[in-house]
Amino acid sequence: MPKSPKVFYSHSTLPCWTSRLRRISSSFNFSVFFLIFGFAGFLFGSFAFLRGFIYGPKCLAADPISISVAWERRSDTLSGLLDLNGGAGVGGVQRERHKVMGFVGVQTGFASVGRRRSLRKTWFPSDRQGLLRLEESTGLAFRFVIGKTKDQMKMAELKREVQEYDDFLLLDIEEEYSKLPYKTLAFFKSAYSLFDCDFYVKADDDIYLRPDRLSLLIAKERANSQTYLGCMKKGPVFTDPKLKWYEPLSFLLGSEYFLHAYGPIYALSAKVVASLVSLRNDSFRMFSNEDVTLGAWMLAMNVNHEDNRALCSPNCTPSSIAVWDIPRCSGLCNPEKKMLELHKKDICSAGPTSTSDSD
Repeated sequence: MPKSPKVFYSHSTLPCWTSRLRRISSSFNFSVFFLIFGFAGFLFGSFAFLRGFIYGPKCLAADPISISVAWERRSDTLSGLLDLNGGAGVGGVQRERHKVMGFVGVQTGFASVGRRRSLRKTWFPSDRQGLLRLEESTGLAFRFVIGKTKDQMKMAELKREVQEYDDFLLLDIEEEYSKLPYKTLAFFKSAYSLFDCDFYVKADDDIYLRPDRLSLLIAKERANSQTYLGCMKKGPVFTDPKLKWYEPLSFLLGSEYFLHAYGPIYALSAKVVASLVSLRNDSFRMFSNEDVTLGAWMLAMNVNHEDNRALCSPNCTPSSIAVWDIPRCSGLCNPEKKMLELHKKDICSAGPTSTSDSD
């Protein structure tokens, strides 16, 4: 089959629009216009190339900060993700441990929405960038730590809060006051699997904290690598079932508690947490109270009990790190209101990081 014929136009038979286009393209103004247009395109392309070279590729969306961790009781390992829709965890997820000087897990619950709201208006950043800036300035990573509930409405509310603020570590364990010792163990194991730190800090959501001063305390050089840091106390064992801190296993403890840290805030060095991680979950003695339980574990280890009263200050001072209403409350009394009141005081929120800073 012959090829389609090609049509050629002689100068005398060119269409009229072609002739006009040729006359325009041969004009001086037309040449200047395209010269400027081409030069502008060259400049724009060069700028785009140099910007990418200098600043590097820019991601449209970074990985979320909030992390969900499943605590597998049968295998005694941490693996998988907690499905906020109520499904089972997905196992076998390997994550690279994030390196920071310290990880601070602010323990919270489903009834503490108001507390978290007050915290985000005070010392706890209310957005992702604020959290990252705080981490860069102090070397400390902060997350709210919460378990799960069978109440689907509460889980749905939590899911919305996670999506809005992205500042949670979610544990696959029932969130109940009676199970705080189990949650504490799950927290330390979770934190260790996700963060490579010198110290792991457990804090409650009803204390006023100075992250900058906590950072200095954690950064201090210590002769003992196994450190249990907190505001230490002793006291009578409560044997009356009507009392809040009643201990059913009081017959194992005697009449007085051993030395241990107050519950609102304490910290364990990496080596201590590593020892906890290596033990099976069912090998731990669980007392009724979380701070006593943790203190009992520390008795079984060769740890240094480091007492620091700045972690349990009843008032803001130039050296206070954690402020709460000791001994009236195990935290701030009426924390949602008190947190905001303290933050308005310069001595609480704007005081120097250390006493030497004011010299």
